[in-house]
Amino acid sequence: MRSEIATAKRIVIKIGSSSLTGKAGQFLDPAAVDSLVDVVAAAKKRGAEVVVVTSGAIAAGLAPLGLKERPRDLATQQAAASVGQGLLIHRYTESFARYAITASQVLLTTADVVRRSHYQSAQRTLSKLLSLGVVPVINENDSVGTGEIRFGDNDRLSALVSLLIDADLLVLVSDIDALYDAPPSQNGAKRISEVTDFSKLDGIEIGGAGSAGVGSGGMVTKIEAARIAASNGTAMLLTSAQNLSAALSGDEVGTFFHAGKVTKSARLLWLAHASSANGKLYLDAGATKAIVERSVSLLPAGVTKVEGNFEAGDSVDLVGHDGKVIARGLVNFDSDEIPQMLGRSTKELAATLGAEFERELVHRDDLVIL
Repeated sequence: MRSEIATAKRIVIKIGSSSLTGKAGQFLDPAAVDSLVDVVAAAKKRGAEVVVVTSGAIAAGLAPLGLKERPRDLATQQAAASVGQGLLIHRYTESFARYAITASQVLLTTADVVRRSHYQSAQRTLSKLLSLGVVPVINENDSVGTGEIRFGDNDRLSALVSLLIDADLLVLVSDIDALYDAPPSQNGAKRISEVTDFSKLDGIEIGGAGSAGVGSGGMVTKIEAARIAASNGTAMLLTSAQNLSAALSGDEVGTFFHAGKVTKSARLLWLAHASSANGKLYLDAGATKAIVERSVSLLPAGVTKVEGNFEAGDSVDLVGHDGKVIARGLVNFDSDEIPQMLGRSTKELAATLGAEFERELVHRDDLVIL
């Protein structure tokens, strides 16, 4: 009996495309949605708050568009997502209505929530929805997303949502019922019941996308999701749709990833794991040492070169004097403003360029060591 699961009070459940759609994603299976909603309703009945992170928007849009498989080009993926998102949330709304539970649609792109104001806004919105008894149904906004679709997984998004709402438990529902020590189709493959040390997973052969051919994640992204969740003290369970009810009751099914020690704030974990750097700032030896050893703010005096096109508020990588990326942060200036600032003190910049230049390139509160 896994008591940590049975007693979890705030749960994020992510369900993959292959668990929601038919073979090759040619239709959205209403029975699969109902089955998930049944489990969510049972968890709410015992007092838990639940957020659903759902895949399936692109897959749900394939059949109406006459497509037989997941498209590879971005524009068609976005078109399918645009059609499928409406169908998907409509089905969830109908299914939750059977229990007089209100569902809400929340579309996110990871880039949106990296910025402090957006992060806090999303956090407030989700907290309010949960306090009102609503089940937020979250999906990446695939109809406008770019890199998110190509990277392709709601596994990572669900882990980041678990940080956002400080969940006790993250549950990944997949067409693979657990993590195995070899490909599940291979004779002799054994289920791994629990993971307490991620280093012990080294050497295990891990597969790619799911079996139905409609998703874009795989076991690699699920283990990464577990790492992200564990870093914020959130446990994770990997199981199948068929075993979900038993798993949430604490039965020994699936794979249980134990929570780890919290080392960074949830928002900085978002910055480290959710953002893609839009550029690079190259640091001299002194700035490199100060950032790594004391986690101070980055000043223009310690920067030797700027690379990329970005705007104030974007995520940038900080490159140490040895050429290795040491940190990621939210920059306070546009890329075309920075060259004139390099190697100069903030006082000098204020005197020559104006008071608005008398501040950090990257504030320490918006910086995470990688």
